[in-house]
Amino acid sequence: MATLFSADSALMRGLGVLADVMVLNLLFVVTSIPLLTLGASLTALNFTAMRIATGECNSVTGDYFRSFRRNFRQATVIWLVLLAMIAVLAAWYVVVTNLNYGAFAELMLLAVWYVLAFNFAAAALFVFPYLANFEGRTRDVLGNARRLSWKHPFTALAALALIGLAVIVTVFYPQFTGYGLIWLFVGFAGIATINGRLFAGVFAKYIAAAPSASDQR
Repeated sequence: MATLFSADSALMRGLGVLADVMVLNLLFVVTSIPLLTLGASLTALNFTAMRIATGECNSVTGDYFRSFRRNFRQATVIWLVLLAMIAVLAAWYVVVTNLNYGAFAELMLLAVWYVLAFNFAAAALFVFPYLANFEGRTRDVLGNARRLSWKHPFTALAALALIGLAVIVTVFYPQFTGYGLIWLFVGFAGIATINGRLFAGVFAKYIAAAPSASDQR
């Protein structure tokens, strides 16, 4: 029993990680309330989640706000760019599904839309984790995130699958998420921490070369 509750036992380490994830989730929810700050919040969320996943986090609050402040301006610009791209994709979908181009033309346009939407989603998953770890001009961050999503498709698919599963369960089986309460307590940070392990493995291959290759923002 003493071993079970000792500071270095698996149970206590697990409870420590859970506590860190809960604190991280609260910070993310609070700082995301002004939607304009969501880019910086996502960057800080991913930065801290990756540190939790790899056991490098000593202070959730310190790591979170350090990343939030450092990347606020660039993350906000990137967030606005992504919003504009989402608006374009949404407008494209509305036009294709509401105008009569003919069955074949509609099928082809929808096929192109789905390909672009998938590529956009995969690249967007890498954008804020990338910004949390590397410096560079905004166009380089966006371009490198897109290239990483192509170079590591299984990581992108796994991250998308986890997020997609969470959304499906929330929408169709809300009782399993406590009708949204899990999202308030651990949901966002929990998913970010699981995905953080995947992203950390990818970025570890490039971090050594980053100081000489990255551009100044």
